[in-house]
Amino acid sequence: MRRDLLILGGAGGTLGLILLGLVLPNWLLFLGTITASHGLVSLGILLLMRGGVVSFGQGLPFAIGGYAAALAATRLGIGDALILTLLGGASAGLVAAAVAPLLARYSGIFFGMLTLALSMVLYGILVKWTALGGSDGFNMSRPSVLGMRMDGARGEYVLYAFTLAVTGIASCLVAVLIGSVRGLVTQAIQANGLRVEYLGTNARAVMATNFTLAGVLGGIGGALTVIALGHIEPTFAYWTQSGEFVFVAILAGPSSVPAIYVASLLLELVRSFSNLYFPNTWQMALGIFLLAVILFLPNGIGSLWTRRRKERSSEPADPIAARRSPAE
Repeated sequence: MRRDLLILGGAGGTLGLILLGLVLPNWLLFLGTITASHGLVSLGILLLMRGGVVSFGQGLPFAIGGYAAALAATRLGIGDALILTLLGGASAGLVAAAVAPLLARYSGIFFGMLTLALSMVLYGILVKWTALGGSDGFNMSRPSVLGMRMDGARGEYVLYAFTLAVTGIASCLVAVLIGSVRGLVTQAIQANGLRVEYLGTNARAVMATNFTLAGVLGGIGGALTVIALGHIEPTFAYWTQSGEFVFVAILAGPSSVPAIYVASLLLELVRSFSNLYFPNTWQMALGIFLLAVILFLPNGIGSLWTRRRKERSSEPADPIAARRSPAE
Protein backbone atom coordinates (compact mmCIF):
# COMPACT_ATOMS: atom_id res chain seq x y z
CA MET A 1 0.00 0.00 0.00
CA ARG A 2 2.74 2.46 0.96
CA ARG A 3 4.75 1.50 -2.12
CA ASP A 4 1.77 2.16 -4.37
CA LEU A 5 1.25 5.56 -2.74
CA LEU A 6 4.92 6.44 -3.29
CA ILE A 7 4.72 5.52 -6.96
CA LEU A 8 1.43 7.38 -7.49
CA GLY A 9 2.71 10.43 -5.62
CA GLY A 10 5.96 10.46 -7.58
CA ALA A 11 4.16 10.03 -10.90
CA GLY A 12 1.66 12.77 -10.05
CA GLY A 13 4.37 15.19 -8.93
CA THR A 14 6.47 14.55 -12.03
CA LEU A 15 3.50 15.00 -14.34
CA GLY A 16 2.56 18.25 -12.58
CA LEU A 17 6.07 19.65 -13.01
CA ILE A 18 6.12 18.64 -16.68
CA LEU A 19 2.82 20.45 -17.27
CA LEU A 20 4.11 23.46 -15.33
CA GLY A 21 6.97 23.67 -17.81
CA LEU A 22 4.51 24.69 -20.51
CA VAL A 23 4.28 28.18 -18.97
CA LEU A 24 7.89 28.60 -17.82
CA PRO A 25 10.45 30.72 -19.70
CA ASN A 26 13.35 29.01 -21.44
CA TRP A 27 15.94 30.06 -18.85
CA LEU A 28 13.86 28.50 -16.08
CA LEU A 29 13.35 25.33 -18.14
CA PHE A 30 17.12 24.99 -18.49
CA LEU A 31 17.57 25.63 -14.76
CA GLY A 32 14.98 22.93 -14.02
CA THR A 33 16.78 20.50 -16.32
CA ILE A 34 20.12 21.04 -14.60
CA THR A 35 18.44 20.87 -11.19
CA ALA A 36 16.90 17.49 -11.96
CA SER A 37 20.03 15.97 -13.51
CA HIS A 38 22.32 17.14 -10.69
CA GLY A 39 19.76 16.15 -8.07
CA LEU A 40 19.79 12.61 -9.42
CA VAL A 41 23.55 12.42 -8.80
CA SER A 42 23.07 13.65 -5.21
CA LEU A 43 20.34 11.05 -4.77
CA GLY A 44 23.08 8.43 -5.01
CA ILE A 45 24.86 10.11 -2.10
CA LEU A 46 21.62 9.91 -0.11
CA LEU A 47 21.65 6.12 -0.54
CA LEU A 48 25.16 6.00 0.88
CA MET A 49 24.41 8.47 3.68
CA ARG A 50 21.67 6.19 4.98
CA GLY A 51 24.39 3.59 5.47
CA GLY A 52 26.65 5.98 7.37
CA VAL A 53 29.12 6.90 4.61
CA VAL A 54 29.46 9.89 2.27
CA SER A 55 31.09 9.81 -1.15
CA PHE A 56 33.33 12.80 -1.83
CA GLY A 57 33.98 11.47 -5.33
CA GLN A 58 30.54 11.34 -6.90
CA GLY A 59 32.10 13.24 -9.77
CA LEU A 60 33.59 9.89 -10.85
CA PRO A 61 30.33 8.30 -12.09
CA PHE A 62 29.07 11.74 -13.14
CA ALA A 63 32.02 12.18 -15.51
CA ILE A 64 31.98 8.59 -16.74
CA GLY A 65 28.30 8.83 -17.62
CA GLY A 66 28.82 12.15 -19.34
CA TYR A 67 31.81 11.00 -21.39
CA ALA A 68 30.10 7.73 -22.32
CA ALA A 69 27.05 9.58 -23.64
CA ALA A 70 29.12 12.20 -25.48
CA LEU A 71 31.42 9.62 -27.08
CA ALA A 72 28.49 7.43 -28.12
CA ALA A 73 26.89 10.44 -29.79
CA THR A 74 30.00 11.79 -31.55
CA ARG A 75 31.93 8.60 -32.34
CA LEU A 76 29.15 6.03 -32.75
CA GLY A 77 26.52 8.35 -34.19
CA ILE A 78 23.83 7.42 -31.66
CA GLY A 79 21.22 10.16 -31.79
CA ASP A 80 18.57 9.05 -29.30
CA ALA A 81 18.68 10.69 -25.86
CA LEU A 82 17.17 7.69 -24.08
CA ILE A 83 19.83 5.31 -25.40
CA LEU A 84 22.58 7.78 -24.51
CA THR A 85 21.19 8.16 -20.99
CA LEU A 86 21.04 4.41 -20.46
CA LEU A 87 24.58 4.02 -21.81
CA GLY A 88 25.80 6.66 -19.37
CA GLY A 89 24.16 4.93 -16.42
CA ALA A 90 25.39 1.48 -17.46
CA SER A 91 28.99 2.65 -18.01
CA ALA A 92 29.17 4.38 -14.63
CA GLY A 93 27.49 1.42 -12.96
CA LEU A 94 30.06 -1.02 -14.36
CA VAL A 95 32.97 1.09 -13.11
CA ALA A 96 31.30 1.54 -9.72
CA ALA A 97 30.69 -2.22 -9.46
CA ALA A 98 34.39 -2.86 -10.17
CA VAL A 99 35.61 -0.69 -7.26
CA ALA A 100 32.66 -1.30 -4.92
CA PRO A 101 34.14 -4.41 -3.19
CA LEU A 102 37.24 -2.37 -2.27
CA LEU A 103 35.30 0.65 -1.03
CA ALA A 104 32.90 -1.51 0.99
CA ARG A 105 35.79 -2.44 3.27
CA TYR A 106 36.07 1.14 4.52
CA SER A 107 33.84 3.55 6.42
CA GLY A 108 33.87 7.09 7.71
CA ILE A 109 36.49 9.50 6.43
CA PHE A 110 38.50 6.67 4.83
CA PHE A 111 35.60 5.86 2.51
CA GLY A 112 35.13 9.52 1.62
CA MET A 113 38.80 10.19 0.90
CA LEU A 114 39.19 7.03 -1.18
CA THR A 115 36.25 7.98 -3.39
CA LEU A 116 37.72 11.46 -3.75
CA ALA A 117 41.08 9.98 -4.75
CA LEU A 118 39.49 7.81 -7.43
CA SER A 119 37.62 10.79 -8.83
CA MET A 120 40.77 12.90 -8.98
CA VAL A 121 42.68 10.07 -10.69
CA LEU A 122 40.04 10.09 -13.41
CA TYR A 123 40.30 13.89 -13.64
CA GLY A 124 44.08 13.65 -14.13
CA ILE A 125 43.67 11.05 -16.90
CA LEU A 126 41.02 13.10 -18.71
CA VAL A 127 43.09 16.29 -18.58
CA LYS A 128 46.06 14.55 -20.24
CA TRP A 129 44.05 12.50 -22.74
CA THR A 130 44.19 14.63 -25.88
CA ALA A 131 42.03 12.19 -27.84
CA LEU A 132 39.15 13.26 -25.60
CA GLY A 133 39.88 16.95 -25.93
CA GLY A 134 42.23 17.27 -22.98
CA SER A 135 41.42 20.03 -20.53
CA ASP A 136 39.04 21.70 -23.01
CA GLY A 137 36.83 18.68 -23.55
CA PHE A 138 34.64 18.52 -26.67
CA ASN A 139 31.16 19.40 -27.87
CA MET A 140 28.24 17.26 -28.94
CA SER A 141 25.02 18.10 -30.74
CA ARG A 142 21.72 17.57 -28.99
CA PRO A 143 20.11 14.22 -29.78
CA SER A 144 16.42 13.58 -30.36
CA VAL A 145 13.81 12.08 -28.02
CA LEU A 146 11.55 9.53 -29.71
CA GLY A 147 12.18 11.30 -32.99
CA MET A 148 11.55 14.80 -31.59
CA ARG A 149 14.40 17.26 -32.05
CA MET A 150 15.52 19.32 -29.07
CA ASP A 151 16.48 22.47 -30.95
CA GLY A 152 15.05 25.93 -30.36
CA ALA A 153 12.46 26.99 -27.81
CA ARG A 154 10.39 23.83 -28.23
CA GLY A 155 13.51 21.75 -27.79
CA GLU A 156 14.14 23.24 -24.34
CA TYR A 157 10.75 22.03 -23.17
CA VAL A 158 11.21 18.58 -24.72
CA LEU A 159 14.56 18.21 -22.94
CA TYR A 160 13.02 19.46 -19.68
CA ALA A 161 10.14 16.98 -19.91
CA PHE A 162 12.47 14.11 -20.82
CA THR A 163 14.84 14.87 -17.94
CA LEU A 164 11.99 15.09 -15.44
CA ALA A 165 10.50 11.83 -16.70
CA VAL A 166 13.82 9.99 -16.27
CA THR A 167 14.55 11.47 -12.85
CA GLY A 168 10.96 10.86 -11.74
CA ILE A 169 11.15 7.15 -12.57
CA ALA A 170 14.57 6.80 -10.94
CA SER A 171 13.43 8.69 -7.82
CA CYS A 172 10.34 6.50 -7.41
CA LEU A 173 12.52 3.38 -7.61
CA VAL A 174 14.93 4.80 -5.02
CA ALA A 175 12.04 5.73 -2.71
CA VAL A 176 10.70 2.18 -2.95
CA LEU A 177 14.20 0.81 -2.28
CA ILE A 178 14.60 3.00 0.81
CA GLY A 179 11.32 1.68 2.24
CA SER A 180 12.16 -1.96 1.44
CA VAL A 181 13.92 -4.53 3.60
CA ARG A 182 17.26 -3.66 1.98
CA GLY A 183 16.70 -0.01 2.78
CA LEU A 184 16.02 -0.81 6.42
CA VAL A 185 19.11 -3.04 6.54
CA THR A 186 21.14 -0.09 5.23
CA GLN A 187 19.92 2.03 8.14
CA ALA A 188 20.78 -0.79 10.54
CA ILE A 189 24.33 -0.86 9.12
CA GLN A 190 24.66 2.83 9.96
CA ALA A 191 23.57 2.15 13.54
CA ASN A 192 25.65 -1.00 14.12
CA GLY A 193 27.18 -2.81 11.17
CA LEU A 194 28.76 -5.51 13.34
CA ARG A 195 25.39 -6.50 14.79
CA VAL A 196 23.96 -6.73 11.27
CA GLU A 197 26.76 -9.17 10.42
CA TYR A 198 25.91 -11.25 13.51
CA LEU A 199 22.30 -11.44 12.30
CA GLY A 200 23.47 -13.11 9.11
CA THR A 201 23.55 -10.24 6.60
CA ASN A 202 26.67 -9.36 4.64
CA ALA A 203 26.99 -5.66 5.39
CA ARG A 204 29.81 -5.19 2.89
CA ALA A 205 27.72 -6.68 0.09
CA VAL A 206 24.84 -4.34 0.92
CA MET A 207 27.08 -1.27 0.89
CA ALA A 208 28.79 -2.42 -2.32
CA THR A 209 25.38 -2.71 -3.97
CA ASN A 210 24.42 0.74 -2.72
CA PHE A 211 27.62 2.20 -4.15
CA THR A 212 26.93 0.55 -7.50
CA LEU A 213 23.40 1.98 -7.55
CA ALA A 214 24.80 5.39 -6.65
CA GLY A 215 27.16 5.01 -9.60
CA VAL A 216 24.27 4.24 -11.96
CA LEU A 217 22.37 7.31 -10.74
CA GLY A 218 25.51 9.43 -11.12
CA GLY A 219 26.05 8.17 -14.66
CA ILE A 220 22.46 8.91 -15.69
CA GLY A 221 22.77 12.39 -14.18
CA GLY A 222 26.03 12.97 -16.05
CA ALA A 223 24.51 11.89 -19.36
CA LEU A 224 21.49 14.16 -18.87
CA THR A 225 23.76 17.09 -17.98
CA VAL A 226 25.91 16.61 -21.08
CA ILE A 227 22.84 16.42 -23.29
CA ALA A 228 21.61 19.70 -21.80
CA LEU A 229 24.96 21.52 -22.00
CA GLY A 230 26.19 20.06 -25.29
CA HIS A 231 29.72 19.98 -23.87
CA ILE A 232 31.83 17.66 -21.72
CA GLU A 233 35.13 18.44 -19.97
CA PRO A 234 37.33 16.95 -17.21
CA THR A 235 35.91 19.29 -14.54
CA PHE A 236 32.97 16.90 -14.33
CA ALA A 237 35.30 14.70 -12.23
CA TYR A 238 36.95 17.54 -10.27
CA TRP A 239 36.60 17.67 -6.50
CA THR A 240 34.62 20.92 -6.52
CA GLN A 241 31.92 19.27 -8.64
CA SER A 242 31.74 16.37 -6.20
CA GLY A 243 31.56 18.91 -3.38
CA GLU A 244 28.44 20.44 -4.90
CA PHE A 245 26.72 17.06 -4.88
CA VAL A 246 27.65 16.56 -1.23
CA PHE A 247 26.44 20.10 -0.55
CA VAL A 248 23.00 19.21 -1.94
CA ALA A 249 22.83 15.93 -0.03
CA ILE A 250 23.68 17.64 3.29
CA LEU A 251 21.25 20.44 2.51
CA ALA A 252 18.45 17.96 1.86
CA GLY A 253 19.16 15.50 4.67
CA PRO A 254 18.91 11.70 4.48
CA SER A 255 15.20 11.42 5.25
CA SER A 256 13.46 12.43 2.01
CA VAL A 257 13.89 11.87 -1.71
CA PRO A 258 11.97 15.02 -2.84
CA ALA A 259 14.16 17.13 -0.54
CA ILE A 260 17.14 16.32 -2.78
CA TYR A 261 15.53 18.15 -5.69
CA VAL A 262 14.37 21.03 -3.51
CA ALA A 263 17.95 21.43 -2.26
CA SER A 264 19.34 21.14 -5.79
CA LEU A 265 16.95 23.85 -7.00
CA LEU A 266 17.88 26.12 -4.08
CA LEU A 267 21.57 25.62 -4.84
CA GLU A 268 21.11 26.53 -8.51
CA LEU A 269 19.00 29.58 -7.64
CA VAL A 270 21.39 30.85 -4.97
CA ARG A 271 24.40 30.27 -7.23
CA SER A 272 22.76 31.91 -10.26
CA PHE A 273 21.55 35.04 -8.49
CA SER A 274 24.64 35.32 -6.28
CA ASN A 275 26.84 35.07 -9.35
CA LEU A 276 24.69 37.75 -11.01
CA TYR A 277 24.66 40.28 -8.16
CA PHE A 278 27.85 39.27 -6.26
CA PRO A 279 30.15 37.85 -8.96
CA ASN A 280 33.27 38.02 -6.79
CA THR A 281 31.77 36.62 -3.58
CA TRP A 282 29.10 34.15 -4.71
CA GLN A 283 30.95 31.25 -3.03
CA MET A 284 30.66 33.09 0.29
CA ALA A 285 26.91 33.48 -0.27
CA LEU A 286 26.64 29.72 -0.78
CA GLY A 287 28.61 29.09 2.40
CA ILE A 288 26.39 31.41 4.44
CA PHE A 289 23.31 29.73 3.03
CA LEU A 290 24.60 26.27 3.99
CA LEU A 291 25.53 27.45 7.49
CA ALA A 292 22.03 28.86 7.97
CA VAL A 293 20.45 25.56 6.99
CA ILE A 294 22.77 23.58 9.28
CA LEU A 295 21.98 25.89 12.21
CA PHE A 296 18.19 26.00 11.81
CA LEU A 297 17.59 22.65 10.07
CA PRO A 298 20.33 20.31 11.29
CA ASN A 299 18.53 17.29 9.80
CA GLY A 300 18.15 18.94 6.40
CA ILE A 301 15.30 20.45 4.45
CA GLY A 302 13.50 17.12 4.35
CA SER A 303 12.97 17.30 8.12
CA LEU A 304 10.41 20.08 7.55
CA TRP A 305 7.79 17.57 6.40
CA THR A 306 9.12 14.23 7.66
CA ARG A 307 9.13 15.57 11.25
CA ARG A 308 5.53 16.74 10.94
CA ARG A 309 4.50 13.40 9.47
CA LYS A 310 6.07 11.56 12.39
CA GLU A 311 4.36 13.87 14.86
CA ARG A 312 0.98 13.23 13.25
CA SER A 313 1.51 9.49 13.25
CA SER A 314 2.40 9.54 16.97
CA GLU A 315 -0.74 11.46 17.97
CA PRO A 316 -3.36 9.29 19.75
CA ALA A 317 -6.57 8.52 17.92
CA ASP A 318 -8.68 9.73 20.87
CA PRO A 319 -7.28 13.02 22.24
CA ILE A 320 -9.81 13.01 25.11
CA ALA A 321 -8.75 9.57 26.24
CA ALA A 322 -5.10 10.60 26.02
CA ARG A 323 -5.70 13.40 28.56
CA ARG A 324 -7.26 11.10 31.10
CA SER A 325 -5.21 10.10 34.09
CA PRO A 326 -4.29 6.44 34.63
CA ALA A 327 -6.68 6.31 37.60
CA GLU A 328 -9.59 7.22 35.37
